[in-house]
Amino acid sequence: MTTHYLKTHETGTIGVITLNRAKKRNALDEAAVAEIDAYFSNIPSHIRAIVMLAEGEHFCAGLDLKEHHDQERSAVDFLRVCQAWHRAFDKIQHGGIPVIACLQGAVVGGGLELASAAHIRVADSSTYFSLPEGTRGIFTGGGATVRTAKIITPNRMVEMMLTGRVMGIEEGHRLGLAHYVCNTAENPVSARDFAMELAERVAGNAPLSNYAIVSSINRIADMSATDGLFAEGLMAAVVQTGADVQGRLNDFVTKKAHKIKPT
Repeated sequence: MTTHYLKTHETGTIGVITLNRAKKRNALDEAAVAEIDAYFSNIPSHIRAIVMLAEGEHFCAGLDLKEHHDQERSAVDFLRVCQAWHRAFDKIQHGGIPVIACLQGAVVGGGLELASAAHIRVADSSTYFSLPEGTRGIFTGGGATVRTAKIITPNRMVEMMLTGRVMGIEEGHRLGLAHYVCNTAENPVSARDFAMELAERVAGNAPLSNYAIVSSINRIADMSATDGLFAEGLMAAVVQTGADVQGRLNDFVTKKAHKIKPT
């Protein structure tokens, strides 16, 4: 009987997907990547945010190295595997729906590439990060040189890959691999509960504004300053004239909107 890599359900306007291969530390094989691609290619229209969870003690240990060993792929074969990962993870990052990844345990290799495609990363205190490709005799192929390097800087990524060291949650949080750390003395809430709370908050934003935020900012960062400013202006013109704008601005003008203050 085939076990699907993803379990999916919905909570109102929140889509919840769960990596479901705990016995393999949720390692990613070709079928798993295809399931991720399929889900993010057909997100229901009423979904306003997505939470990505994982069964077991670990978020994702990366590429299924046993499958890779057994396949004995040619260079062209593996290039196609990489392109499949790129397509799937691009749909997470640029699909227009905010994605919140809930991390625990190992976030390693391709698992870090998967997490890097999410827009918000909430981590349990057990979380650790690693890019062990150098010690395995391989190279990243799921987008780390683009996404992860942009988060931690290319120089830090080179060091992580050369040494294969494990980065703890404190350093990972400081460098931006996790935006929030849970299950600590300062924040005793579980990572899952916190991720769902954030998803509810994000889902309450104007859909067009969320779409612009998750679809355009990283693309603009890759443009020249002149092109980026023009693209920003175009996106602002579309969003600022959207259907939700007048109602939300009216709430602000009539003092019904929440005030911006520290919490």
